Amino acid sequence: MGLSASKRVSNSLKNSSEFNSACDSVYNDCLSLSQHAFPGVKPYQLLSATERLHVSLYPTVPLITNWVRSPPTRLQVDKALKIVSKEKKEGEIVLGNNEFKEFAVEVFKDAVVLSAGKELMKRVPLGALGIAGVGAVVKPGKELIVAAIGAYALGVATSVYVSLA
Repeated sequence: MGLSASKRVSNSLKNSSEFNSACDSVYNDCLSLSQHAFPGVKPYQLLSATERLHVSLYPTVPLITNWVRSPPTRLQVDKALKIVSKEKKEGEIVLGNNEFKEFAVEVFKDAVVLSAGKELMKRVPLGALGIAGVGAVVKPGKELIVAAIGAYALGVATSVYVSLA
């Protein structure tokens, strides 16, 4: 299918003008709230910044609207911060504008991929159970039921993957 799901989501977010505009706006809000005391965004500001980003992105970016119904959690924020600031020491972490965008892409990419994975785990077993139930009634043969379940699972996975653009 080409790119992995996370790379596909990441590229989609990076190329979205709405996403970049929202990142710039929230970044500037963070600087204003700290009264420009720091040359960027500090880690303690990231959870509320992510929540403001979600509010801004939810109605305008289809990827967020379809897959991220609530703001990313503190755990997802911390994980994304760790990835973006892997070379900095704990006391000196301050995210500049570009680093903040990298952080935002990372945290929302993680949220989208996690949500899509949950959707797969919900849809595939239910559909497979339905196919097996029909197969038990009709009795077409074990191989045909297994092939139908495999085709269904592949179709669901493809549908979810394609919607990540």
